[in-house]
Amino acid sequence: MRTCIAAAAVYLLIAGAAPAQSPTAQSTPASRADSGELRAARYLDHVRSDPSLLLEFVRRMPKGGDLHNHLSGAVYAESYLRYAAQDNLCLNRQTLELAQATPAQEPAGGDGHAAAVCDSSKNLVPARQALSDSVLYRETINAWSMRSFHANNESAADHFFDSFRKFGPATRDHVPEMLAEVVSRAGHENVQYLELILDPTKKQPAWRVGVGMGLHDNDFAALRRQLLDKQIDRVVAAARLDLDDAEKKMAQILRCGTLDADPGCDVTVRYIYEVHRALPPDQVFAEMVAGFEMANADPRIVAVNLVMPEDAYVSMRDFDLHMKMLAYLRIVYPKVRLTLHAGELAPQLVPPEGLRFHIRESVEVGHAERIGHGDDIMHERDPIGLLKEMARRRVLVEICLTSNDLILGLRGAQHPLPMYLRYGVPVALATDDEGVSRSDLVREFVRAIQTYNLKYSDLKRMVRDSAEHSFL
Repeated sequence: MRTCIAAAAVYLLIAGAAPAQSPTAQSTPASRADSGELRAARYLDHVRSDPSLLLEFVRRMPKGGDLHNHLSGAVYAESYLRYAAQDNLCLNRQTLELAQATPAQEPAGGDGHAAAVCDSSKNLVPARQALSDSVLYRETINAWSMRSFHANNESAADHFFDSFRKFGPATRDHVPEMLAEVVSRAGHENVQYLELILDPTKKQPAWRVGVGMGLHDNDFAALRRQLLDKQIDRVVAAARLDLDDAEKKMAQILRCGTLDADPGCDVTVRYIYEVHRALPPDQVFAEMVAGFEMANADPRIVAVNLVMPEDAYVSMRDFDLHMKMLAYLRIVYPKVRLTLHAGELAPQLVPPEGLRFHIRESVEVGHAERIGHGDDIMHERDPIGLLKEMARRRVLVEICLTSNDLILGLRGAQHPLPMYLRYGVPVALATDDEGVSRSDLVREFVRAIQTYNLKYSDLKRMVRDSAEHSFL
C-alpha cells in the first residue's frame, strides 16, 4: 500500500505539475525525453519567485501524507466558536475560556426543565454572543489561535498551548465535525493520507483507571496486570465504538458515496493514540497501556505518541521513566508502532542540560521510528553522530516549520531542516496544529521552498518519505 501511494504521488507529479505543451511540441522525440520530472523541475524554478504561481503549483502537487497533525489543534477557532454556541456554552469575557452553563433554579417555560444560564457575576456570557459582537468575536479568535499574536505579558509558547484549554469544552461532542473539517481540507489540498493524533478515550478517559495505583520499583509488568484486572479493555472497547460512530457521521457530513462527495472522501485516514505526558506516572502508564491495547486490536490506530508541552515540569522530570515504559511495552506489543515528540525545545525554554538527550533517548531507548519536531538536534550530545545514526536507522523527522517558528522562534537558518537534509535523515513536512497556527500543508511546502530554496527532487523525496514512513 505504501508503495502504491508513493507511486501514485510520483505519477501525478509528473503528469500534472507543469503546464501542458502544444501538440506539436509533444510529438517530437526530444520533447518526450525532456518531459516529466525535468519539465516540472524547470517550471518550479520558473515560478519560485512568483508567490501566486508558486502557491498554485504547490496546491496542485500531490503531497503524500501529513504524519503529524493534532486533531484538536487542526480545527480552526471559528468552528469551535460555532460548536460552543450550539452547545449553549458560556464564555469568560476576561479570560476568553469556555465554561459550562449553570442550571437555573426555576424551570423555564412549560417543559419542566431548568434553563442553563451564564453567571454574569463570574464574567460569563453566552458563547453565542460572540457571533453577534464583532469585538468579542475578534478577541476570541485571537485568544484561541496565533492570529494577530504579539508578545506582551505571555510568551508565544504559552499563548499557543493555553489556547487548547480555552476552547477545550467545545471539542468533546463534535469529533465527527472536527474530522470532517480536517479531512475535507486535506482533500482540497491534494493530500492523500492523514495520521491524526487524538485521544479516542476522551468520553471515558483511560487515565482514570490508573489513578492511585502507583509505581512500585518500576514494576511495569505488575502495573499492567492491575490495569487489565481493572478492565481497561472496556475503555478500549468503548473508544472503538466512539470512533466507529465518529467516522460514520464524518462520512455523512462529507457526503461520501454520493455524486456530490467532498474531496476529503478520497483521503485515507488513520489515527495515532495520544498519551498525556504531564500526568502522574501511573496515569501516563494507564494511557500507554490503553493506547497499545487499542493499536493492537484496531487497525485504524496505527501508533502511539506522547503529547503536551515537552518543557513542562513533569514532562522533563519523567522523560527517562516514560522511555523505559515505552521500551517495556514495545516488548509486550511488538507490532505497535511509535512516533515520539522529542526535541520540541529551545534554549530559552529549559536549562542547557535539558536539551541534550530527548531525541537520542527517544530513538535508542523508546525505539521511536519517527521523531516529531526534533528541533534541538544540534544541542544533543554528539549531534553529528546522532544525525548519522538516524540516517542509518531511517528514523524520519516530522518537520513543522510554522509551528516551530511561532512557538520556539526557530526560522530560516536557525531551523535544523538543512542539517537533517545534509546528513540524509528522511524528513516529511507536517502541519502540527494547523488551526491554532493558522496554516495548512500547502503553505508549509511553500514556506520550505521559499526559505530553503528546495529543488523539485527535494519535494519529491519528502513526499515519498511521507508515504514510505507512514504507519499505514
